[in-house]
Amino acid sequence: MPALLALLAIAAMLGHKHVPNSPGNLGSLLETFLPWLGLSIPLLAAAALWRRSATAALAAALTTVVWLGLFGHLVVPGKGGGDHDLRVLTHNIGASNPDPDGTAAVLLAAEPDIIALQELTDDDLATFGRLLRARYPHHIDSGTVALWSRHPLRAGEQVDIGIGWPRALRAEAQTPAGPVAVYVAHLASVRVSPGEGFSSARRNTTVTQLGERIAAEKLARVIVMGDFNGTAYDRELAPLTYGLTSAHAEGGWGFGFSWPAGFPMARIDHILIRGVTATDARVLPATASDHRPVAADLKLAR
Repeated sequence: MPALLALLAIAAMLGHKHVPNSPGNLGSLLETFLPWLGLSIPLLAAAALWRRSATAALAAALTTVVWLGLFGHLVVPGKGGGDHDLRVLTHNIGASNPDPDGTAAVLLAAEPDIIALQELTDDDLATFGRLLRARYPHHIDSGTVALWSRHPLRAGEQVDIGIGWPRALRAEAQTPAGPVAVYVAHLASVRVSPGEGFSSARRNTTVTQLGERIAAEKLARVIVMGDFNGTAYDRELAPLTYGLTSAHAEGGWGFGFSWPAGFPMARIDHILIRGVTATDARVLPATASDHRPVAADLKLAR
């Protein structure tokens, strides 16, 4: 039994790209929670001790090697480091956030230079504008997403991601180190149901639309932030993540899980970069939202 469990875990980790997405987008569902296959390792180790089995111990060791090969870079300390030119933060605040003051306090305590928020209602937009404008005088919004910045913002515009209403924007932050293209997006949601499995077709359309827009971006320095309703391991996010680097993978430590806030199991809130370097990245304390905020320190001069 331990050998079979190890074989299944290793096959899933090494062969996840070959798990078909039809029916039910099983491949994407597996990739969303791929790091959690590491839970098989303590089970295998316990079985080896209980049965005093060399075979079970070897199975645990092989599974550990494969898991570390895939995810070890996330748990090895020493990444990032150094000073930064810009600190950015993104947060899906949750529609009609019941505690905007407490949420704003968490965001302000992180002392970012740029704040990107998603899932804003009209009332939320007014409330967070009041709470943030004293320290962040520059502001751009489009539909349910918005930016607040210490630095001037220009060329603000809605980005069409094919969802039917505004959920993405682009602006140019005029930082002391030069202009940076900043995108904020809240991609379409996914659903998990017995009938349809992991339903992500609408999300995938928004991924493609946003990815095409960012691929055509003329500025060399690009920051893309928001709730993508998918993890970096999900193959369907490739049109967006291609050519971009995860700030957390480059400068952070650990998995950076941001959702659900009470017991985070997946990193679906992202800061992706191009033409800049992440010196640090982290998940912030929970707010009244079902997502946790994430932040990154960036070096603009490479």
